[in-house]
Amino acid sequence: MTDLDQTTTRRDITDALLTALERRHEVLDVIVDADDHDAAVEALTTLLDKSHLGVEAILGMKLDQLTKDQRRKNQAELDDLNTELTFTLAERPASSGDTIDLRPFSPSDDADLFTVRTEELGLAGDGSGAPASAVSEEIAKGSDRVESEEAVWLVATEGEAKVGIVFGELKSGEVDVRIWIHPERRKHGYGTAALRKSRSEMAAYFPGVPMVVRTPGA
Repeated sequence: MTDLDQTTTRRDITDALLTALERRHEVLDVIVDADDHDAAVEALTTLLDKSHLGVEAILGMKLDQLTKDQRRKNQAELDDLNTELTFTLAERPASSGDTIDLRPFSPSDDADLFTVRTEELGLAGDGSGAPASAVSEEIAKGSDRVESEEAVWLVATEGEAKVGIVFGELKSGEVDVRIWIHPERRKHGYGTAALRKSRSEMAAYFPGVPMVVRTPGA
């Protein structure tokens, strides 16, 4: 997890906790009325307009976190986190990770997205930094590596829209993870969201293998 990712996550959680404490009576009513955990998550997400990540933190609160002293500590932490980040969740709503999904790259359906990426970067898809070959050749090579379980390519989607690609390449006992977001989708938090989502995906494809995020871009 990058420093930015950690800070963004912590701010989402702290902001949600503080809001829940300020509206504790409404929050408790919603929790008591919920049929189960999932229903409580959805109801609180709607009530407080917070991310699922933040709401899960609310449901995991201990009773001693309801004290005035804890509320002051949460406010102080939120103030500190806000000085570290130049954007808010409202400005980059995708950064919560709630709105995007990752699915396997399709050589036929996603060639258009890979073409935009390759035209922008001019680099091969394997993360070597070498100049790109023809798009069809790069996709074929990538598909071969995926088939050989040496790589995984995932497309980040929001609804029907394709917002970027996550590349995972197995090299020297590590998974090199690179994230490319479509130019029209940048500055909305999709990179942070894709990174969050990719952790569990990479762990499933490459169990027990350390994940290393490479910057810049893919």
